[in-house]
Amino acid sequence: MQPEIKKILYATDLSTNSAFAFRYAVYLAKMSGAEIIILHVVEKVSPDAQLALLAYLDKKDRVKVGQERVAKAIERIRKRLEVFCQKELGDENVFDPGRITIDVREGYPAEAILRQVEKRDCDAIIMGAHEKGLRHTFLGSVAKSVLRRCRKPTFVVPLPEDEIDLSMHDE
Repeated sequence: MQPEIKKILYATDLSTNSAFAFRYAVYLAKMSGAEIIILHVVEKVSPDAQLALLAYLDKKDRVKVGQERVAKAIERIRKRLEVFCQKELGDENVFDPGRITIDVREGYPAEAILRQVEKRDCDAIIMGAHEKGLRHTFLGSVAKSVLRRCRKPTFVVPLPEDEIDLSMHDE
């Protein structure tokens, strides 16, 4: 009996490699009829930046800055999703873009990914491998942490050597 995949959590840091990994999320969703939850985690502001914010902004303005960070991330994801669907799917009706949910959280990436996998009862995780460092030996700390701590199937997609252009960059 094949495992049933109904929900896929696609974790993105909005890098080039994460855009490449999205292809795999869409492919798996098309094959299984699953929905995709796109999760981007806006990292918490450093303690030094928090002090600066406290010194120069009142509580209302600090909340506004946080909300703007989240709103900008959601807009970037929506634009990328639109470009992806036009370029990669075209007129193909095999995958319904309406089965995609965008979720942007503030926090620490690995913890937020693991929390959302459990909260949303996801059946699989897809994320890109870290694109900095030695391409074949360096796996990002977020991916390592998720792989160590999660009991759900997790796909970590490396960027191919001959990097492809998905035209999902912020233009």
